[in-house]
Amino acid sequence: QVQLVESGGGLVQPGGSLRLSCVASANIFTIYPMGWYRQAPTKQRELVASISRGGTTNYTDSVKGRFTISRDGAKNTMYLQMNNLKPEDTAVYNCNTRTAFLSWGQGTQVTVSS
Repeated sequence: QVQLVESGGGLVQPGGSLRLSCVASANIFTIYPMGWYRQAPTKQRELVASISRGGTTNYTDSVKGRFTISRDGAKNTMYLQMNNLKPEDTAVYNCNTRTAFLSWGQGTQVTVSS
């Protein structure tokens, strides 16, 4: 079973930036379409960014122009660069395949607050 480990979260002021990392125990990032998900308290988990096997990226409207998803197949790592963070971005962020069929990792907490 592939394991996913997310990191890079933290507390940041509005307008700040963070880069999240997702390391997989196997080389999956160029095999499966992948995504970054987030879940805020009392809300359902949502897909915020995805990247296809060919490298095509998609973003939910609320993060377009601020978040960038990328991957490094050689390092079995996927990234989410988050700029101009807003309080509504506060959530636990997880990575998974685009269809979320792998077991969820522990996630990384992002808190945007002044």
